[in-house]
Amino acid sequence: MASIPPALRGRPFTTSEALALGVTKHRLYGPAFKLLHRGHGVWCAADEPRTLALLLAADRLMLPRDAAVSHVTGLYLHLPADFPESPGLHAPRHWSTNSATQVRSPAVTLHRRQSGLRPGAVGHLPVLSPERCLVDAAISLSQAEIVRFGDALVRAGHLTPEGFAGFAWTHHLHGVRRSRMTAWRMRERVGSFMETDARLIMAACGLPEPETNGAITVAGGPTWHGDLVLRRWRIVVEYDGWYHERSSSQRRIDIIRRESLEADGWLVVVLTADDLRSPPTLVARVWRALVSRGCTAPAPTHATAELRELARLPKPRL
Repeated sequence: MASIPPALRGRPFTTSEALALGVTKHRLYGPAFKLLHRGHGVWCAADEPRTLALLLAADRLMLPRDAAVSHVTGLYLHLPADFPESPGLHAPRHWSTNSATQVRSPAVTLHRRQSGLRPGAVGHLPVLSPERCLVDAAISLSQAEIVRFGDALVRAGHLTPEGFAGFAWTHHLHGVRRSRMTAWRMRERVGSFMETDARLIMAACGLPEPETNGAITVAGGPTWHGDLVLRRWRIVVEYDGWYHERSSSQRRIDIIRRESLEADGWLVVVLTADDLRSPPTLVARVWRALVSRGCTAPAPTHATAELRELARLPKPRL
């Protein structure tokens, strides 16, 4: 079997590019190649790893020249490199354009915009600003999801809660109302979506506001950071998710950190995905820890209505 031309490796390409490099149509439709966009003649080598960057590069080959990644797809591109959540390869991927061009593809949603687009770049891809992506995406995200992405973008240094609120109040875009409702909930130094979820549940049910990724210096030891720190009561609330298992060395560091904190008198409450799926359980566990440390604040409530509102998706725009 003839080898694939090196110029077609590591990237998507069009039918005309393949033919120009000597690949016949018969071979192009064989097992060595994968058609990425039916009806648009966009291909890649069949053994090419499917990454978001590859698929977005393939999208560009059939989109208008001014198209820029936007909405939720743009948000994932702006996330910090070390952020544990990943976008996956789920369609549709979102792009925006000022042109009137229409593109029919189940893998791509092309949004036509009247106001001028001023994209930046992430790698070799044109991407709208983090603020614009988040406001545009807000029309399809729950309030909790908006805060999730907002926390992550704040951590990456792409925006501040105050700056994002200012953007939402000074721009006339479809998602500004929902953005204004949630900007005040965003915090700095949040390490994962699950940490955001835990903090929002705690706040909705009336628990004290924790520090996010607070620094703790133990006696005679190093400075550690806790996911959610209730410093007055020397309590650390940690989320232990599946992504912590990616590295055995990181897992060992987590264990040493918890042992060090507990030896210094800190109480560590470890949350799991099951706790996040059952807010009453999460709240009860944190409240027991607070009471054991002398907290005399009013007992929390299970704010069902507020939690439901945080998770509610907006009605689709017609």
